[in-house]
Amino acid sequence: MTAPAPDAPEPAAPAPPAPPTTTDRQRRISHLLIGVLCAVLGYAIIIQVRATDNGDTLATARPQDLVAILDGVNRRGADLTAEIDELQRTLATLRSGGASSQAALQEAERRAQALAILAGTAAARGPGVSMVMTDPATGVTPEVLLAALQELRNAGAEAVQVNDVRIGVNSSFSGRAGAITVDGTAVTAPYTILAIGDPPTLTAAMNIPGGVGDTAKRAGGTLVVTAATTVTVDALRPLQPTTYARPAGG
Repeated sequence: MTAPAPDAPEPAAPAPPAPPTTTDRQRRISHLLIGVLCAVLGYAIIIQVRATDNGDTLATARPQDLVAILDGVNRRGADLTAEIDELQRTLATLRSGGASSQAALQEAERRAQALAILAGTAAARGPGVSMVMTDPATGVTPEVLLAALQELRNAGAEAVQVNDVRIGVNSSFSGRAGAITVDGTAVTAPYTILAIGDPPTLTAAMNIPGGVGDTAKRAGGTLVVTAATTVTVDALRPLQPTTYARPAGG
């Protein structure tokens, strides 16, 4: 007789799923953080694009960029003031030298007058443009006026006036839409901008697609540019004496 065969072993029950390890949890957390960061980055890009479309470039500029711009403006103003001081001393010396220095005196006066126009301390007249920017929706910001001034300067404008405020090398635009100040003086719409320079060049600069005119339209306003053979810029700026800067040539 043979011994009965032993019963076959029952199949093992499936093992329960292993609990998540520390590495798995870290990977899930990393994926979640990446998703959140992508969402935040996308939102930031949308805000940046909208701000750029509104012409709010200064408000979104980096602090170091604003410092560089301000430093450049201050240096240019100091250079002009120093040159005016030097010319005024030269003028006084030539006047005391008698009629033999008449030619040199005339040249010095011509240069001093030209610098006074650039500094905004003397009235100016010449060809240029007359611009009127309306703001019925109260949407024109100080940045829009600043953009107009920068475009005029880039196009070679030699003297600029906004309403009754003469623009100088250290002029500033501040406030908000509907309550704009230029060098601390309140200006109201419609904004009248007078600029002396080459009329075709200035007109083209103001009508560049996507430029100041389009920015004014997006803000609910309009910009009308009229070229003229004679524009008078008669608002004046007081001559600000320097506290620390002195001419380096004398």
